Amino acid sequence: MNVTTIMSSPIMTVQLDDKLALVNEIFSNKSFHHLVVVENSKLYGVVSDRDLLKAISPHIGTAAERHRDVATLNRKVHQVMSRKPISIEQSQDVYDAITLFMNNKISCIPVVDNDNIPIGIISWRDILKAIKKPKSLSNESK
Repeated sequence: MNVTTIMSSPIMTVQLDDKLALVNEIFSNKSFHHLVVVENSKLYGVVSDRDLLKAISPHIGTAAERHRDVATLNRKVHQVMSRKPISIEQSQDVYDAITLFMNNKISCIPVVDNDNIPIGIISWRDILKAIKKPKSLSNESK
């Protein structure tokens, strides 16, 4: 099975110099946990919701919020992202993705075309969905 059959696409991207306020807004309004960082349309990094939470003040949006807390949202994506992410080419197999997950401490894999332009992203959840047995088969085996 090719990785393009299970990847999430289209993907949402951010730029190196985008502010963390934008990343925070995206993660607050969407149900995914990773954003692909691009420069000139090419893959440059990945920023996760965990990267964001480590970088911004925990007081944002609370009664204890101060100006300096809000200022943490002015930091740039390139300051907190993972650089040179492990990626997989669109022609590769799902088993190649599984091997990458098992051999590296990563939680997502950007899928790129031949020009290193991101076209999708794969998480462990995508792989688990792909290999899950249909309910009708699992009920028949009982």
